[in-house]
Amino acid sequence: MYEITVARIRSSFINASRSEAAKLTLPRNFDSLDWDSLDFLGWRDGKMPLRGYLMLPGANGPVGIMLRAPEGGAKKNRAVLCELCRDIHSKDDVLLWVAKRAGQSGRNGNTVGTLICADFGCCRNVRVAPPVNDINPDPEAAVARQVEGLIARTAQFMDRVRGA
Repeated sequence: MYEITVARIRSSFINASRSEAAKLTLPRNFDSLDWDSLDFLGWRDGKMPLRGYLMLPGANGPVGIMLRAPEGGAKKNRAVLCELCRDIHSKDDVLLWVAKRAGQSGRNGNTVGTLICADFGCCRNVRVAPPVNDINPDPEAAVARQVEGLIARTAQFMDRVRGA
């Protein structure tokens, strides 16, 4: 992912008003992000913990969406799989993040949701190489497939928010 400025972040949201985008809190480590290891930028708002943000690079610059987490957090009685990274080894919580649809549909109250790691650690999760075995003789190729899948599934969710 390429480095993104604060102004570019605030102007990239397709499902947030200008005032909502102006109020967002950037990730604590924004100035030291390792942009080369990010396929998307995802974070929880430090001032509003039930709010999250997800940004994906696009042909015309980054595209961002604002998300909302459930009030009670994750249910602890069962494990669920993040739909973006599909990491089966992660011990992180997975939440049903919900986004208003872009445009008039979102202003009418329509939303879409998907299961995403609570801490948006998907970019880190897909880079964990599987053990070498008959199924995965080439761990680097497996990681490359996992990264491709993460990018594709994140783009599909963005398209659902966009209404495409």
